[in-house]
Amino acid sequence: MLEELIRLSLRNRALVILLTIIMAALGINAALNLPIDAVPDMTNTQVQIVTKTGGLSPLEVERYVTYPVETGMSGLPRIAEIRSVSQLGISSVTVVFEDGTDVYRARQLITERLVDVASRIPPGYGTPELGPLTTALGEILQFEVRGEGYSSMELRTLLEWRIIPLMRQVPGVTEINSHGGFYKSFEIRPNPDQLTTLQVSLEELFEAVQRNNSTTGGGYVVHHGEQRFIRGQSLLTGIEDIENVVVREQSGGTPLLIRDLAEVIEAPLVRQGAVTRDGRGEIVTGMTMMLLGENSRRVVEAVKEKLTEIQSTLPSGVQIEILYDRADLISRTLKTVLRNLQEGGA
Repeated sequence: MLEELIRLSLRNRALVILLTIIMAALGINAALNLPIDAVPDMTNTQVQIVTKTGGLSPLEVERYVTYPVETGMSGLPRIAEIRSVSQLGISSVTVVFEDGTDVYRARQLITERLVDVASRIPPGYGTPELGPLTTALGEILQFEVRGEGYSSMELRTLLEWRIIPLMRQVPGVTEINSHGGFYKSFEIRPNPDQLTTLQVSLEELFEAVQRNNSTTGGGYVVHHGEQRFIRGQSLLTGIEDIENVVVREQSGGTPLLIRDLAEVIEAPLVRQGAVTRDGRGEIVTGMTMMLLGENSRRVVEAVKEKLTEIQSTLPSGVQIEILYDRADLISRTLKTVLRNLQEGGA
């Protein structure tokens, strides 16, 4: 049989050479696109359900949020276990499925249950949402946003509103987590004496701000053969707009404004924890999470190219510095493996 195979190969030299070239090309292509990573991702099929609950204590989070979510997930097919963590202001429930379960099918089953679960949670206590489609080993790149003369609040604002939206456009990136700095907000500090004197309740104050922060459409009118659209716009854009919100009309037609009752300032949201580096104080960082099943080497390179592109659009003095790069770890791991193979072969 072997002799016949040799004769067949000799009679069809061109075909053998062509097949050899094709196999070599396929091998090179497979080697270049092989999803090599530093450590194997052995994470089982799991879906995380996260609920932000504001200022609720861990006991209240467990009672009013975590328990309804856990009981609502019971009974789904192929569930291995359900575990949860209740912390100040946040509930995290992890549903683990049996090995071999398609993760997209698992997320679909949980999404169908979330509608019923959300109705069991008291109003104002948060809405359960699915966590990102990634694993604990999905962190592929971490970077710092720094700039001389910029406060941590300004750097965090740049990260949240200019860098992260562009980073999410990179194929294979599922989430960008921000850490450190202060999340900018506008804080209204009511004066208790003024509220008492003018007989204004906090509920009336809240409703006034909410009522004066919206946009609505009003159809259109035809003017000289043109359609002119009508809009009612009262979105609040800064401290001055908030201060001029009308709470109610007093006797004599004088409007009662927010500034007559409270002080409006820019203040950070309440937070837990901070990020520091090299003993030079607090920093602002972003953590890039990779989509489950993607090639980490390819995604990392695409993310770094995007960061270079974003850098040119940032204000003068603001720099993006990479702290952790999975591609560098993979390269070092491969060098170690190749050296060990060479030494073992020798």
